[in-house]
Amino acid sequence: MSSLAQLSPRAFADHLRALGLDRAYVVTGADGRLHLSDPALAELQEHLHGSPDYHRHEGIFIEVGPETGALFGAFVHDTRRGQGQGGLRYWPYPTLGAFLSDGLRLAQGMTRKNALAGLWWGGAKGIIARDPAHRADDPGHRAALYREYAAFVTSLGGCYITAEDAGTGPSDMAQVFSATRFVTCIPPAFGGSGNPSPATARGVVCAMEGALDHRGEGPLAGKRIVMQGTGNVAAAMIGELFDRGVAHVLASEIDPNRRAELLARFAGAPLEIRLSPPGDASILAEPCDILAPNALGGILSPATIPTIQAPIICGAANNQLLDERRDADALRARGILYVPDFLANRMGIVSCANEQYGVVQGDPAIQRHLGRTWENSVYLTTRRTLELAEREGITTAAAAIHLADQLAAEPHPIWGHRGRAIIDTLVDQRWHRAR
Repeated sequence: MSSLAQLSPRAFADHLRALGLDRAYVVTGADGRLHLSDPALAELQEHLHGSPDYHRHEGIFIEVGPETGALFGAFVHDTRRGQGQGGLRYWPYPTLGAFLSDGLRLAQGMTRKNALAGLWWGGAKGIIARDPAHRADDPGHRAALYREYAAFVTSLGGCYITAEDAGTGPSDMAQVFSATRFVTCIPPAFGGSGNPSPATARGVVCAMEGALDHRGEGPLAGKRIVMQGTGNVAAAMIGELFDRGVAHVLASEIDPNRRAELLARFAGAPLEIRLSPPGDASILAEPCDILAPNALGGILSPATIPTIQAPIICGAANNQLLDERRDADALRARGILYVPDFLANRMGIVSCANEQYGVVQGDPAIQRHLGRTWENSVYLTTRRTLELAEREGITTAAAAIHLADQLAAEPHPIWGHRGRAIIDTLVDQRWHRAR
């Protein structure tokens, strides 16, 4: 890792300002080479060249918030299918390298998720690096932070369309909407679709049903489910699972207040929630019919895979595999059926991706993803992916990637590869010097 990549996000922001810079970019040109906004940041280019998470991302844009001093990132992976769309994550990172890796991985995941969902969008992701000094619970500070990020998104000209993600809530999205038009997951009060968590939960449960049917193991009724994490999506999943008659749900949670809230919400249901310290992955070793990783990424690794006692893994977390090839092989070798996250958790982006076309009660364009007749539904895409993996003797991750990458290569039927044209315009107009 380069010395710049070892800096904390705050230290890197200070380094940029010491160089007289507020913005920086690294873009992949039509020649396939990386192009940097300023030669003083050559180590960034070197870091990306050596990163296993860089996959010809079209653009990585970085800015320091003018008042908050926060480090902002917009990671645009592939815009052949449409402008890059993906959520805005507000999260702490120990180093710039971790910040970059998460953004790169999440952006590529969004390319695949959007493509498999049949959406005419490319893949991208936004990140605000949460500084320990941030007053994250101060409404005034949060409002300033998200308005600054929105102005950053506006400056990118539409190559990245932002949305809600981990650490960001509906009130934050209202602030984003106040300062940019390049946003979805807008609160209903402003004409948007609002919180995407319930839709995401329904999609993951549909994927579970597809995996069970593929293995000939019947419906969810009577099954034991183990879940890591009980955030907004996971809580909605618990409700969906009990509606389907599961026998027992065991979950882990780091916050005692959250645990108490959920136990009260589902009082009388066969729900057990264990308090676990941050970093504790012991819940993954519990025997069950389906294991659902619902926290952060990289949880399926050489350290955890040997302990798993579930025949099926299907959860809501992004980037569950620490290494998508090695760890997918390890799961297959153990006979564990893994449903790739970007296949299962599409419904958050589906519910809000096209909200600019208006609100329809029980919108059929959204509901068809949750049924069993439309060929591109979550259930049928899960079945098709698992059948391809079995037929070809490959991992389920490789099968999903194959299907997704084929779809991602299709240019937008009206606008073609417009995201690339926007990025080229930003470079030509010296975006990094424009503020």
